[in-house]
Amino acid sequence: MKLPLYKYLYAAFDFAVIFITQIIAAFFVNIYKHPMINDYATHFADIPVALYIFFFVVSFVLVFIFQSNNLYKLHICLSKANQIVAISKSLFYGLIFVIVYSFFIKSGFILESRLFILCFGILALINFSIIRVLIIRWVIIRLYKDKIIKKNVLIIGAGKAGKFLATKLHLEDDNGISILGFLDDKIKKGVEILPNLYNLGNTDEIEEVNSNKKINEVIIAIDNITYERLLQIIDKCQAINARISLSSSLFDIISEKMVTEQYSEIPIIEVSPRVNEGINIFFKRVVDFIGALVGLVLLSPLLFIIAVIIKLTSKGPVLFTHDRVGKDGKYFKFYKFRSMTVVKDDDEERKKMMLEFMKNDKHQADNDTKIINNSRVTKIGKLIRKTSIDELPQLINVIKGEMSLVGPRPALPYEYEHYDNWQKRRVKVLPGCTGLWQISGRSNVNFNDSVVLDLFYINNMSPWLDLQIILKTIPVMLFAKGGK
Repeated sequence: MKLPLYKYLYAAFDFAVIFITQIIAAFFVNIYKHPMINDYATHFADIPVALYIFFFVVSFVLVFIFQSNNLYKLHICLSKANQIVAISKSLFYGLIFVIVYSFFIKSGFILESRLFILCFGILALINFSIIRVLIIRWVIIRLYKDKIIKKNVLIIGAGKAGKFLATKLHLEDDNGISILGFLDDKIKKGVEILPNLYNLGNTDEIEEVNSNKKINEVIIAIDNITYERLLQIIDKCQAINARISLSSSLFDIISEKMVTEQYSEIPIIEVSPRVNEGINIFFKRVVDFIGALVGLVLLSPLLFIIAVIIKLTSKGPVLFTHDRVGKDGKYFKFYKFRSMTVVKDDDEERKKMMLEFMKNDKHQADNDTKIINNSRVTKIGKLIRKTSIDELPQLINVIKGEMSLVGPRPALPYEYEHYDNWQKRRVKVLPGCTGLWQISGRSNVNFNDSVVLDLFYINNMSPWLDLQIILKTIPVMLFAKGGK
């Protein structure tokens, strides 16, 4: 993993604080219930052993909630106001989880004592406000300012974007960043780009530069470049064991749709893999199979009702099946609830609209970029498309191993045939039932941006990210955001 060490330390600290705070809250509850017992050791001993397992689960979940609320991004950690707001929000969701979780496991200690919830909430907020927001934040700032902790950064691109980033980091950044220099294919080696900052070579020499200078992070800051070339440079950077980040207008959609790291208020997008690929694929497949199986069982009454309505309201099969492009460009049969009237031939009008949209990469006049032939959509089809219920049969594809719960949008064969080379990178992994594109406005994201979101997901694929996307998909479906 290439995540900075401070993220792991913060997560370990948060876990410990949450765990210990729960024990202290339970201790106070026991004192309240048994005021006549003056032996504090007895109050601790009265905490059931099973409750410690409960505390462990709650601590783990709250760390995930902290991560979801960006509490491990450095610019948040170094801001008092942003950090307190994020902590308060996280603890609120955490307390809701405690109540729901205790209900399902029938924990009498928690359910019968509102005092525990109150004590835990107040103590956790106080502990984090004092230790995390005041003390640790101050220590980190001092360590960075005194250069006791420093990060060696190499900037790829010595043009306007690269110079601007380097200047901002040099003048304004307190994050202990030490700029080693630049790499640029169009400038001779040794040319001074900024005072005391030189071009150290071209991008093919990144391994040689890394052997001479210990690189902790590479930031690619190039705007006047094609997607294809940008991704080639990212591939070259993968050769060294360093964090790879990006500051480019080509990836602006990421910072628009997600909270990213910021260096001197400049959005920085991480594009280096975080989790071992083999472990991630195995874990992902296990979760996919179990999740899809459970989903089909729980949703079976809804699926049956929708199937009956489709059959009664329009002619044709309940399920619509057609070829889609899966992992490594292999075709598979894709399942959806039929939401349109049946036609004998392929929808040539839709093909024409889609190909024009892909090549021109423009939003339609009504700012809707989900290409469909509205004249063919049935009455029930409008509802199930709006809420994405028509996508639920894809759980069958997940069980068969043809799709994942989370992944890039599966392409139609004729779409794939017209992909540029860089766009074909989205088939490196299994396509997904949901993904960053679906939770980022779906119909209001243009084609290139949808590909960028998919590529960002592939480079940042992890169990944490998958869980966040799945949780964010639920309100998107319930409130029909962006669907058509």
